[in-house]
Amino acid sequence: MIKGLRFLSTLIELKVNSEKTAGSCVACLDHKAINGLCQGCHEDLPVNRWHCQRCALPLAFRSDTLSCGECLSMPPPFSQTIAPWRYQYPVDGMIGRYKYNGQRQYARPLMAGLAEHLSRHFQSSPELKPELIVPAPMHRKRRRQRGFNQAEDIAEQLSLALNVPWSATRIRRLRHARPQRELGREARLHNLRGMFEVYGAVPARIALVDDVVTTGATARMLATALMDAGAEDVQVWALARTPG
Repeated sequence: MIKGLRFLSTLIELKVNSEKTAGSCVACLDHKAINGLCQGCHEDLPVNRWHCQRCALPLAFRSDTLSCGECLSMPPPFSQTIAPWRYQYPVDGMIGRYKYNGQRQYARPLMAGLAEHLSRHFQSSPELKPELIVPAPMHRKRRRQRGFNQAEDIAEQLSLALNVPWSATRIRRLRHARPQRELGREARLHNLRGMFEVYGAVPARIALVDDVVTTGATARMLATALMDAGAEDVQVWALARTPG
């Protein structure tokens, strides 16, 4: 079971990264891990089971067809969001260690789980499978600071698993902006106006990929830019969705 992921010691982090424990669980170091998590820790992940069908906002009750109030009042340009987990403990800590500390081993089980979820989804609905995967772009200044774009990592892994091409150059961020996590929903939308530009032709069906969907403001702006460029259907794929 997951034991204090936020407070793992430096020694445990070294063990997780060591060659001898490459197959160990990233949360409890159990040696019977699959894709980086043992069965017990995998079962502890907060599954986004009941959610809005458009933006994947977690709902408090079972629903296979309902949309949240915001998606009903202001329908987003994307057709659906697929995010298997809620952005809560321990998923938030796993993504945080990956995103801000570059510890990719913590995101590996989440990427594998998302790929498995999507594979099952498109087995039952092959007509919905996109023609291109596009990672959410990062401004070059922030990329230099962080060293990598986590959305590109995720897009590359999903491309390999689903046999769908991906491109990091089809849409670009034109300017640097305040971090979205510091802003509310309206401020996020204002912060992103005029932010993205599409380069070249785009196919009819596209999947936008990011690590976390928070308010959906970034996804709305990116999807709008892609639709304006000629896309007919845009889906959003992410590792997790915030509860609100």
